[in-house]
Amino acid sequence: MKPKGKVPSRSWPDLDRDKIRNAKKAIQRPSGENPPARIVESGTSLFGLTPVIERLKARPRTISKIYILESARLHRLDELRELARTSEIPVEWRSRAKLDQMAGDGMNHQGVIATVAPAEFASAEDLINKISPTTLFLVLDGIEDPRNFGAILRTAECAGVAGVFIPERRAVGLTETVAKASAGAIEHVPVARVTNINRLLEELKKNGVWIVGAAGEAGMAHSDWDWSRPTALVLGNEERGIHRLTAENCDVLVQIPMYGKIDSLNVSVAAGVILFEAQRQRSKTENS
Repeated sequence: MKPKGKVPSRSWPDLDRDKIRNAKKAIQRPSGENPPARIVESGTSLFGLTPVIERLKARPRTISKIYILESARLHRLDELRELARTSEIPVEWRSRAKLDQMAGDGMNHQGVIATVAPAEFASAEDLINKISPTTLFLVLDGIEDPRNFGAILRTAECAGVAGVFIPERRAVGLTETVAKASAGAIEHVPVARVTNINRLLEELKKNGVWIVGAAGEAGMAHSDWDWSRPTALVLGNEERGIHRLTAENCDVLVQIPMYGKIDSLNVSVAAGVILFEAQRQRSKTENS
């Protein structure tokens, strides 16, 4: 039943907005408690300390890199850092502003963000244990362009490469851009990360693999090398090429002869030229 007469309305100026706002907050959570963390996996990133730890325990090879708040209390990160260390996953420290930018609006990252790869990394140890007289490996010494890396993986898969090794740091990992550029090859060619490229080369040598580096200043043409033996081809950074120490650890350096005015090829093209020369020689040997 409606009351008789006009009922006075409360206008906005009569309301204490701060009191209403505080009352709503009190209803949403008890006083003294922090808001619950919004922890989700978004695209190729995983947010939050606990989800990242659980992924490290269950599927560590799906994580490319972990970013941690530079002002975070170290003791609460002990388990995460130890799991990352044993799984050889690089960890980088970032400011809160940078992590907020990486996470996006409204995402509570809790000071921890993990980059999730579109494919699992292989085990370097497993690849080395499978070395055979026909093994052909590819070692990438600091490739930074994801499209180049993807194109190289596509070429490597088509050329029958047994495995690709990349360094943990100062190189692109398995990203969505790499996956797209590889045209599906990322699902078929094993990619393993190593802490130190030069230690990897020494290990490969101990297992009977010849190390061949591609360098523009080399005195031998790539077609003059005998590719019929177990070999690992080393390709360097797009601009700097192979690091000096890495070049010194190679058994031999080869170059692709240039006939035009430009003195070098794109690294993904160079990979194709050399890898298919290797397979041409191998096919010739098998058929002779």
